[in-house]
Order: sequence, then C-alpha cells, then structure tokens
Amino acid sequence: MDLCWPQSAAGLAQLQRERKLAAFEAAKSSPLYKGRLDYIDSSRLEEEWQKIPLLTKDELRKIEPGRLHEQFCILSRQDAVEYWRSGGVTGKPMFYPRSQEDMKYAVLSFARAWALIEADWRDCAHISFPLGIHPVGHLFARSAETLGIGTVWAGSGANTPSLTQLELIRDLKPTIWAGMASYGLHLANLAEVNGIDLRSSSVTKIIVAAEPLSPAKRAKLEHAWGAEVFDHFGKTESAFVTGESGLHQGLHVWSDLFFLEVVDEATGQQVPDGEVGSLVVTPLFINSMTPFLRWVSGDLVSLEPGSVEGGFWRHFPVMRHARRTVGFFKIRGVNINHSELEDVMFGNRAVLDFKAEAIALESGNDALHLLFEVHPQSTETEARDAVAATVRAAFENDPVISILPIGTIGQEFEASVKAARFVDKR
Repeated sequence: MDLCWPQSAAGLAQLQRERKLAAFEAAKSSPLYKGRLDYIDSSRLEEEWQKIPLLTKDELRKIEPGRLHEQFCILSRQDAVEYWRSGGVTGKPMFYPRSQEDMKYAVLSFARAWALIEADWRDCAHISFPLGIHPVGHLFARSAETLGIGTVWAGSGANTPSLTQLELIRDLKPTIWAGMASYGLHLANLAEVNGIDLRSSSVTKIIVAAEPLSPAKRAKLEHAWGAEVFDHFGKTESAFVTGESGLHQGLHVWSDLFFLEVVDEATGQQVPDGEVGSLVVTPLFINSMTPFLRWVSGDLVSLEPGSVEGGFWRHFPVMRHARRTVGFFKIRGVNINHSELEDVMFGNRAVLDFKAEAIALESGNDALHLLFEVHPQSTETEARDAVAATVRAAFENDPVISILPIGTIGQEFEASVKAARFVDKR
C-alpha cells in the first residue's frame, strides 16, 4: 500500500492550502453552516481562517435525534457505506456516516500507524480494541492487513473473554498487541493471577489509543508486558490523527490529512508553538459526508515543529497530549486532575487497577472515593495506608477507600467502549 508520505515541507504546505479551501467550500453546502460562513472571503482564506467559527459537539447534540444527516451531512444517505460511533465516556454518543472516499483515507491514516512502529509482513498483531460500531478496532485490523501484517481480531473482553485472549497470545504468538491501555493492564493483572508470565510472551511492541496515556500508566504497562509502548491518538470525527514512532519524541501529526490548530480556550486565538491549548481539527480529506470545519475536540495539547530526524514523517509537526478539558474533579476547593491522580495510583506498586469517583457524603461534604484492587504481593492494610498517604500529600484530600476483588474493574471496563475510570456521582 502506498502510504503517500509528503516529499517536502513546501509540498505539504501547498497541499494544506488547497485542501483547506476544499473543506471550506464543502462546509458551505451543509445546512448547519448556513449563514455562518458568508462573511469569509475564500480568496483570502489563509488570512481569514481564524474568523471561521469553532464547532463543538454540543452544537451537534442540539440537532434532533435522527436528523443529523439532513441538518449536517452533505451527501445522501445512500452514499454512506458505514457509520462511526463517537466513543467518549461523557454525553450522548453521535453516529457519523462515512463514504467510500472517506474510507480510503481512513484506512490510509491507520496504515501509517503501523509504519510508524516499523511493523511489516513479518509481524502478527493481536487486536484487542472493541469490535463493534466504534471503528477503531476494525480500522487497525483492516489497515494492518493492507500491509501484509497478520491479524488476530480478538476485540475487547466483551468480544473474546480475557482469559481466552491470553491463551491466543500464548498459542498464536503475535509480536504486537493493540488495545486500550486500561485493558492491557487488565490482561496483565489477569495473567499474573493465573501464573502467566506476559513478559516472556512473543509480544515486543504495544499500540495503545482511545484514552489518555499517563507516564505512570505507560511505565506500568511496559513493565507488565516487557514490551515497548507506542501511543496513538485519533478522533471519530476524523480518523487516526497522530502517532508515536520509535523516537518517542511525541505524536507525529498527519498534517496532510488533518489540519490541526491549538487555540486559547477563552479567546479562541491561536497559541504559540509549544504552549498548551485546546485542540481544533479540520479533516482535509475525510469530509465528503461530514464537513467538520474547525472542530473543537475537547483535548488540551501542544504542537511543535517536527524533528529533522526520523523517517518519512519528518515533515510533520509533533503533538503532545496534556489532558482532556473535562479531566478533573473539584473536591473541597481542590482541583484533582485525572491524569495526575492516575500517576499517583499507578505509581503505587500495591495497586493493580483502580477507578475514582467524586461523591457527596451525608455530612454534605464532597469526597474522593477510590476503588482499587490490591497487588497479590501487598496486604490490604499496606495498600490502604500507602494510597491514603500519597493522595493526601498530592491533593490535600483524605480519600474514601474501597478494596475490590481482583478482576472486578477489568470486567466493568470490558462492557464499555471506553473505560469510565473517573466518574462524578455528585
């Protein structure tokens, strides 16, 4: 498969200008944009670009159920060959149609994910992303096959029982495991309980996506599997957008397929390179059905120019993911960032897996409720004391603690498209 890498930075810039204009003209034919783009001079689009209003998922959710196609899409229903579910853990799911033209570029974007980690026909990939109406598992598997990579379409634990997945890894000897990091940790925990040494398995590389990867989660996953972890990032509104290479410099952006901006959350103005802001995405090719134009993804990131090192992706900028914009609890006046809490919990070797809840006590006060599984080599008392001490030191809050049987959290996560690790129950 030709991965269509840009041959020069100048060629990439020219392609972006042409495709941004095409994306703008496509959006003008959508009923949703009626009147919103009339004051934009398309002959001066580069200068006028930031005048285009930002689009949020909340705006789309205002559309009556069943009328998204009529009020947003720009081709007929008969042109749709499949539908993609937005797989976030908050809000009502959306379902976006994709045309044959869209799918060509979607598969291309995912095929590059394998190229980034230098996978080829000699590899076999065990795919543990969900195989349902959410597209990520299917696209990782389909794109792998276009490159001659062997595939095991296991899906999540809801598709294939987790113990069976461990048996498949033992028997079929894949070299790559691909799935959500939380599920990878669940498989590692299950393996340990059942006396299976994943570190001695055939897997040498791990692809994770569909949820934020904190440094502590990465370290825990690499230690449990004895494999190199590669973080990837995509959106249902676009496709596979950025991925990590063996250089581990950050996430390389497919900026010939997607135009990314980082803007100030308050003003909407672009921030300087390297500064954290809100991610805005415009698909440059996957827009024949759904004309997303300056789409606010809900992520906080930074963007920097790419390194001269590396392969064909050297012309692409590098993105670093900070956190989801909704990723914190405010408890007793203290902001508890989800990624920071994840670092604290996964940095504790007594903790196998966890989830967190913001709850309201009978006294009227808020509290952080931590539910976690204890590593077999630790006692419950040791784990309680260690978690309470580290959370108190990091967030000035005394958590409410519940100990769960090993495997409980993994079973809950298996039934979900994405793991709801953080839940506000107030």
